[in-house]
Amino acid sequence: MVASSSPCGCPCHRVPRFRRSARCDRVRPGQTADVSTRSDRRTRVTVLVALAANLVIAAAKAVGGVVAASPALLSEAAHSVADSLNEVFLLAALRRSRRPPDRRHPFGYGKERFFWSLLAAVGIFVMGGCFSFYQGVDAFRNGEEKNLDGYVAGLVVLGVALLAEGGSLLRALYQVRKQGGTVQGLRDPALRTVVAEDGTAVVGVTLAITGMGLHMATGQVVWEAAASLAIGALLVYVAYRLGREARDQLIGEAADPEASGRIRALLRAQPEIDSVEALFTMKTGLDTTLVAARVDLVPGLDSEQVEEVAVRIKRSIVGVVPEAEQVFLDVTDRHAPDAREAWESPAATGERGGA
Repeated sequence: MVASSSPCGCPCHRVPRFRRSARCDRVRPGQTADVSTRSDRRTRVTVLVALAANLVIAAAKAVGGVVAASPALLSEAAHSVADSLNEVFLLAALRRSRRPPDRRHPFGYGKERFFWSLLAAVGIFVMGGCFSFYQGVDAFRNGEEKNLDGYVAGLVVLGVALLAEGGSLLRALYQVRKQGGTVQGLRDPALRTVVAEDGTAVVGVTLAITGMGLHMATGQVVWEAAASLAIGALLVYVAYRLGREARDQLIGEAADPEASGRIRALLRAQPEIDSVEALFTMKTGLDTTLVAARVDLVPGLDSEQVEEVAVRIKRSIVGVVPEAEQVFLDVTDRHAPDAREAWESPAATGERGGA
């Protein structure tokens, strides 16, 4: 078996002369990697700001909640503790997801980002939402009159917390704007989680202040119990949304339809390609995508021409979709049974989340 050399010198382009398939699984990083590194630095700063704010706020809320025996304030303390732990998860995600590919993980560690974001969602649900529900139900069941002397200090703590959480939220929104707006900026699960946490914290603190204020004004603990239940429902909803997005990315989400459309149009525009039998894409990280295409070439091409076509197409795909870090091309006969089955499969036609 004689191997032909690649025009770009990449070993993955050395294919047997008698085979009609060519693959490329490694693309040299360009400016996309530099942009991602700078983005990660900014995201790390945003997460550290949120972590510092939540640690201080969690301690203040816990002390104030114990002194005032306020279920709403204790619910907010649990919320801040959960957020602090989640920021630690996000810092781990930023560090571990940038490790280079190795033999055990040839596609890299990009999905670490999605895994730690899923853990953060679980933390919000268990430590924040469930504890808030417990505090609300307990207040309803044991709603005897309480000494409200400590509530003034509790409201002061919540006011300071509102300012701190608002500042952290503004920092996160500023980074979202710097990274291209809502759609582009919030595709980063770490930044998306920080925005969700800080936004939820601002709403939660507002609910706690309202509940404590109405409790002081009316003497009815039902207002504060209702505030705790509302905070719990809010946290459960946010955890569900974050967890669902992390799950979709973790199990293998296709590239966005616009990018897939550009790749398919490029393949169909090649004069050597008779038809595109199947196109599969999968996000392997925040800014990396795997592309696999099964194509039928026009008759009359020898092995050298097949290799040159494959290398050129690979470069063209990277040109139109820079995040395509791994590109696989498989040359097949469109009339073969396996090719027909691939073309009719849900992944090839775009049904049920296919590319």
